[in-house]
This record gives sequence, C-alpha cells and structure tokens, in this order.
Amino acid sequence: MTTIEEIGGMREPDPGPGATTLIRRCTELRRKPVAGFTAEDLRIMLGQRIAVPILLPRAVDVLVRDPLASGDMYTGDLLTTVLRLPDTDWPAGLRDRLSTALRGVRLPGSDLRRALAAFLDAG
Repeated sequence: MTTIEEIGGMREPDPGPGATTLIRRCTELRRKPVAGFTAEDLRIMLGQRIAVPILLPRAVDVLVRDPLASGDMYTGDLLTTVLRLPDTDWPAGLRDRLSTALRGVRLPGSDLRRALAAFLDAG
C-alpha cells in the first residue's frame, strides 16, 4: 500500500517533543496508506494543503458519492475544506466533475451554501 511519503520519495522527520497535535497527526497521515484515508484524514491533510495533487482526486471521489461526507468536525466539513482550496490546486476536469455532482444538491448551513455558490460561479 502506497503512502504520501512513498509517492513523494521523501520521509519526513519524526516530529520533535514540542510538536503540536496537528503536526503529529499530519506526520502519521503521511505514513498511512492513501487507500485507507477516511474523510477526516482527507479533511486534515487538504486543510493543511499537504499532498493536494494526490489527495484532491480522492476527496472528489468521496464527495461525488456523498457531498456531505464528514470528518470529525461537522456535516459537510470535507466539502467545506475542498471548496476553500485555491483555483491553482485544481487540475483540469476535476473541478468540473465536482461542480457537476454538486449542482442541485441541497446543503445545510448558509456558509456552506455560499461557499458552494462561489465555487460554482468561479468554475
């Protein structure tokens, strides 16, 4: 099973004793097989903009199946994270695939609806 470290060909050093919980978690996730990533794992790594070219297509696959797929924060937290990624992170066709899947989806929360509207308008 392939990890982010294996794909990138570089092993990150272990976090030091003063490392935050987030830094420790991201280091763990770099060493976890990508095939086993959960919505929460994707949310964390994409939120930190780590391995976006590797993980964004996987996140879009999850969101096409379930637009409200959630990590540990709130319903739709993965979608919120993905919608916040800059245009430069989106390879050709992937943004269109997500936009097509999300058109007409009713989302909870005005912030999420506004973020989706901005995403669709920008695409």
